[in-house]
Amino acid sequence: QVQLVESGGGLVQAGGSLRLSCAASGRSFNLDNMAWYRQAAGKQREVVARMSPRGTRTHADSVKGRFTISRDNAKNAVYLQMNSLKPEDTAVYYCAAGESWGATGYWGQGTQVTVSS
Repeated sequence: QVQLVESGGGLVQAGGSLRLSCAASGRSFNLDNMAWYRQAAGKQREVVARMSPRGTRTHADSVKGRFTISRDNAKNAVYLQMNSLKPEDTAVYYCAAGESWGATGYWGQGTQVTVSS
């Protein structure tokens, strides 16, 4: 069974940091494009960051300079380091994988991130 499982969410004060992890299982995702999305209450899901198998990375303007996506192919995992968190970063964060850039064939169940002011 192919699964993406996120962890690392929680409650943090503004200015703090969290590191989200996404563990993939069921098959290797080393050749997939990986991404982090988030969805705040009452809002549409939005992409936060993407990373290609070869290491090309993009980050949304709203998190650029604060968040960093990375991956460890040996562990079949992808991470999101979030620094200088703001209350507007509060959302459920989802890990996604796809065979092409922007594709999302697989989703995790999400992890809640809450940033208090």
